Amino acid sequence: MDLFTKNGKPLQVNGEFVYSRSGAVIGRIKGERVFGPDGKYVGSIVKDRLIYRSTQSAAISSPFSKARCAGTARVNRVGSAAWGDEPTIPD
Repeated sequence: MDLFTKNGKPLQVNGEFVYSRSGAVIGRIKGERVFGPDGKYVGSIVKDRLIYRSTQSAAISSPFSKARCAGTARVNRVGSAAWGDEPTIPD
């Protein structure tokens, strides 16, 4: 699965886990939402984009721990006009 942030930053998906371009853990996919290692809402998956939606930010999940993965050299895509904000991604 190819996944990008709202502004087009490439993300890595490995199973149910999402990583930044540098390999830092972003979160775990639960349905169409992604929750960070602390269990807090990171964003919603809309087509091939991860978009932060404040109306869904009250959702929480259980915390988890996961090791980093290797970085990637993928290029950015054009930003999306979808409703929502750019999620906070460590990089």
